[in-house]
Formats: sequence, structure tokens, C-alpha cells
Amino acid sequence: MLNRRSLLCLSIGLLSSGLSAHPALPQTALASKLLEPGPLPEKVFGAADAPVTVIEYASLTCHHCMNFHMATWPALKAKYVDTAKVRFIAREFPLDPLSTAGFMLARCADDTKWYPIIDMLYRTREGWAHSPKPLDALTQTMKQAGFTQETVEACLRREDLFQGVRQVQERGSKEFGVNSTPTFFINGEKKVGALTISDFDKILAPLLSAFAK
Repeated sequence: MLNRRSLLCLSIGLLSSGLSAHPALPQTALASKLLEPGPLPEKVFGAADAPVTVIEYASLTCHHCMNFHMATWPALKAKYVDTAKVRFIAREFPLDPLSTAGFMLARCADDTKWYPIIDMLYRTREGWAHSPKPLDALTQTMKQAGFTQETVEACLRREDLFQGVRQVQERGSKEFGVNSTPTFFINGEKKVGALTISDFDKILAPLLSAFAK
């Protein structure tokens, strides 16, 4: 089973290497297109009517994504998301087969466990992502979330999830010019890199001020 899982996950890594960005859309058209439904249910935090929407494309094996998740996300969530100022959408953009596997496993859990699993995978990334046998290490990590060897293998055989994650990634690359992680779109404006809470303060202040007028 591990060989089959490896081959399944490897294919998205090969696809990733050939992705290229299309020319950028006009800002208003881009902001609208970004909100169109994708192949997988969106993972959304915050009020639906928040004046600002932030979309993040991330990879579970990305060190900068881990830094954002651990250092910036808690403050961003408390200051802007939980106060109904920002709606935050998290999207998959795996940079390698292992990240693809992690995203698939998080999707295999019920909705209430998706975020705790993503959080766990970021916090334990140094252990499973750099293991000599990373898929085995990832499986052991997922057992902390109630998975078994059998449920991990069954999840990673799901072609619908594999194709869904791949399509989210391909759409981000081809339609929105995503080619690195993390990449953010803040009301349609593209920002690349692990933004700090200070960065978000500077970006969000004029947007929220304009809304308040």
C-alpha cells in the first residue's frame, strides 16, 4: 500500500513542476473570479459579510507557511477574523507529494477536525516532513487524530480527493498566477510571502477605513 500511496502522491509533484501562471486579470475581475466555487468545499473562517476577504494558498511542507500559521494567524484571527472584519479562506497549494497527502488526510476527517489536523501537521512538520520515511511518519502523526493505518491508506486511495486538491492547485496557478507559498489575495490584491501581523495591519487599515465611511 505504501508504494501505491507514494505513486499516487508523486504524480501531483510531477504536475506541479509544469504549472505556469497566466497573465493577470484586471483587479476587479480577479477579485470576483477568486470567489467563484472551486472543486472542493471552501474552508472559511469569519463572517460571510466581512468587508475584507483574505484567501491564502499554502503548502503543508512550506516553512514560510508554517511560520505564518504559528506566528501570524492567531493574531490575525483574533484581531480581524473573530471581529467580523475579515473573512479568511484557506486553499491547498501543495508543493510536493507529501503535502498533497497531508491535505487529503485532513479532508478525509469530518469538518470539525479539519482545522485541528492542519494545525497539528504544521506544528509537527519538522518531524514527519524530514523523516527518512516521511509517509510512514505522516501516518504515525495522523494516528494522533484518530486515524489508523487502514484509514490512512483508504484516504490516500481516494481519486476524488486527489483530483480535487490537484485542481485547486492548478486553478491557483493558471488563473491567479500562484507560483509560491504562502500567497495571499486580499480583496483581490496579490501578496506573496509570510506576512506578519504588522503587514496585515498596514494593508487592512485603508480597506477597513474605506468601508467605515
